[in-house]
Amino acid sequence: MTQGFRSFLEQTLHYFDRPHEAALTRPLDVPAAWVGKDMPRLADMAYSLSADEVAELDAALAFAQETGKAQKDMVAADFPLPRLEPMIARWRTELKEGLGLQVVCGVPVDRWSEEEAALFFWCLGLHLGRPGGQNPNEDLLGHVRDTHASKADPMVRLYQTSANIDYHCDAADVVGLLCLKKAKTGGKSRIVSSVSVFNRLVAEQPALAARLFEPFYLDSRNETREGASGAVPIPPCRYADGKLRTFYHADYFRSAVRHADVPAFSQQEQACLDRYEEIASDPDLYLDMELEPGTIQLLSNHTNLHARTEYEDHDEPAERRHLLRLWLSL
Repeated sequence: MTQGFRSFLEQTLHYFDRPHEAALTRPLDVPAAWVGKDMPRLADMAYSLSADEVAELDAALAFAQETGKAQKDMVAADFPLPRLEPMIARWRTELKEGLGLQVVCGVPVDRWSEEEAALFFWCLGLHLGRPGGQNPNEDLLGHVRDTHASKADPMVRLYQTSANIDYHCDAADVVGLLCLKKAKTGGKSRIVSSVSVFNRLVAEQPALAARLFEPFYLDSRNETREGASGAVPIPPCRYADGKLRTFYHADYFRSAVRHADVPAFSQQEQACLDRYEEIASDPDLYLDMELEPGTIQLLSNHTNLHARTEYEDHDEPAERRHLLRLWLSL
């Protein structure tokens, strides 16, 4: 398990309050409790960059390149965005206090090199928050593409394949994706409000909702220090300043029982995971997004779950699906 991931879990558990019992008897009426069938079309909800804003990105990119700094040494001031800065502040507020979702369209990746797109996305992340490590190598800017790793290997990170990825959260406040190339077919980003999933579970089976405030073991998938346990106990749900926050990882919760020191699921625990994921898979609740090149998706991990549908890629290497990914602390 990465040092960044462990730090996230430790800070998360320290920050969270004890559960509010009243919330187990009534739905949470908050902006983050959105419902997919009621959401507008992606084209209507996304912020489309204007020609002047794209020109500002080009100018900021040139400025950053002229500093001569390595990308990892950049700060927000090395990528000046005076016109967009007020809008970026609104996006941050939307992620923290609103839907927990922000989509931005019109980034000119079609005429930028991969290196230029990466520099832009890294620096945009610096304006939003602080990037964090995403794997044992502590990579701060990830490349999401099919590396032809084995889909059958349970230790493989599935973003390195074209396989379906089940619902999960990442170990950061926000996950950001910038699409450079889309798949031939499939590869949709599927998102659902974890608050809405919780609300329905509360309405149906409050005892199962209450179980989410007690720890489940999270499989480290062999990413751990020598001698450490292969799984970490973490409660899927907690409250922070009176707001429900969720950390859920379907695959990693379920595979943790492979470790000798992790007990098998009780009947209630199995029912809790099964019903939670069944609710999240209701087409009325979730929202599918087919991200086009030049589209950014910013998603709060505290109030949303995300998944990905399986995809078929292009034969030509230059056209194959490729997204850049940031994990951001706000």
